[in-house]
Amino acid sequence: MKIKHLFIALAALLIIAAPSQARKPKAPAEVSLSKEVLKDKIKGAWAGQIIGCSYGGPTEFKYATTIDQKIDIPWPEHGIKRWYDRFPGLYDDVYMDLTFVEVFAKEGLDAPVESFAKAFANAPYPLWHANRQARYNILAGIMPPESGHWLNNPHADDIDFQIEADYAGIMAPGMVNAAAHYCDEIGHMMNYGDGWYGGVYVAAMYALAFVSDDIDFIVNEALKVIPEGTRYHTAMSDVIRWHKQYPEDWHICWALVNKEHAFDIGCPGGVYSAFNIDAVLNSAYILIGLLYGEKNYYRTLDISTRCGADSDCNPASAGGILGTVLGFEGIPEYWRKPIYEVLDRDLVYTDISVNKATEMSFDQALQVIQRNGGTVTDDKVTLPCQKPEPVRFEQSFPGHWPQEKKDIKRYVDKAGELSWEGIGVVYNFSWQKPKDYQEHGYEAEVECYLDGKLDKTVRIPSGGNNLANELYFHYNLPKGKHTVSFKLLNPEEGVRLIIGSQLTYSDELILTRHEDK
Repeated sequence: MKIKHLFIALAALLIIAAPSQARKPKAPAEVSLSKEVLKDKIKGAWAGQIIGCSYGGPTEFKYATTIDQKIDIPWPEHGIKRWYDRFPGLYDDVYMDLTFVEVFAKEGLDAPVESFAKAFANAPYPLWHANRQARYNILAGIMPPESGHWLNNPHADDIDFQIEADYAGIMAPGMVNAAAHYCDEIGHMMNYGDGWYGGVYVAAMYALAFVSDDIDFIVNEALKVIPEGTRYHTAMSDVIRWHKQYPEDWHICWALVNKEHAFDIGCPGGVYSAFNIDAVLNSAYILIGLLYGEKNYYRTLDISTRCGADSDCNPASAGGILGTVLGFEGIPEYWRKPIYEVLDRDLVYTDISVNKATEMSFDQALQVIQRNGGTVTDDKVTLPCQKPEPVRFEQSFPGHWPQEKKDIKRYVDKAGELSWEGIGVVYNFSWQKPKDYQEHGYEAEVECYLDGKLDKTVRIPSGGNNLANELYFHYNLPKGKHTVSFKLLNPEEGVRLIIGSQLTYSDELILTRHEDK
């Protein structure tokens, strides 16, 4: 009798478990789509970025906390055209991508990284953070991947490649490993570690958005391309876990993300500051939007935006990924309507429109499909859905902890010897110029001495596109006391180069211990 009861109990458990297992999505071996559907999804990817960027544009970096629901974010009928007309630089998320799309179009899928570096470094658009330092490095002869490495780029963990990696997922539908492959050399031009992982993860989500409409599956499956044990993987896993624990209120997830993952150690402007352009934090905001948005286009954009920080780039990524899932025709008309006015209008700094980008990416996707074992016929494609393989493990600033950030506020040529203690240091700078100063290509040439010996000579342009982020930085030094001094070789009358702050690093987290009183 006991054995009979045991069998009944086991059978009941199997019946209960079966529906749960059946609901668990699995990666298909392959997916067939009409060419029309594939192109529509590609168009949804590009248009989704424009829509998301436009929605979040008015709030960009105005909020270090969440944006309250009582703060109105409008969606005017001609809003996208207005951005194109008045501030087209908002769309750096898109025109940066198009630099890489264009090189692939001209030189093929095997274009050397030098071609991408040359196109990127000599492009007419201004750059910031990791991109700016990468351009500066490349033009100074520091080529990829060294141009993005944390030893040569204080912004290695910043968001830059994360907002530019869309192209890789769009050209590799269903193929997460191929998407990661096309992220490798290009992503290391400007980023490393978590900064690179941000782009790889976004590209992987795009790739999966072509073959699944299950957001939970997309975000979990894409995360398999990021090595476990990295700060980035841990943070994204936490977001996914907290979403399951607190599915009704994204603010709780946001608060936990900021409690556990908002401490920035790299970007000098973000260390000890409410400003945060770190890839980990902003990737988490993309993920919060996708998970809590539940495939609702408005909620996805709105939540990604209201998380704050880089609140135009994050809804651009979330909007592009969901736009891929839905396809252009599946994006609600309310959100699509303003983009009709610019579909054939070139993005600033390019001769490529959304419609042209769609054609270029479609052509590249057909090539990637065939290269990876898929098939292309007159009217249909079969996508080989790849099992995710983790990319290599790398981490920026290992063993480096911000120790102290203090103002210097001295002219470079009058600074004298600056002493500090630790294993790394960064100095930022500013210019003092007469009101009537005419830019004419002046570059301050500065010798930087570390512990009394010439360490490097830097050229700091006073204007133009090849701007430097920092005056001087050096990491991974022997722990101890150090000195830095500067010698300005070519002063310009009336123009002064000013050392702003000194940021130092230790090999341990040093905190003051206060006793209870």
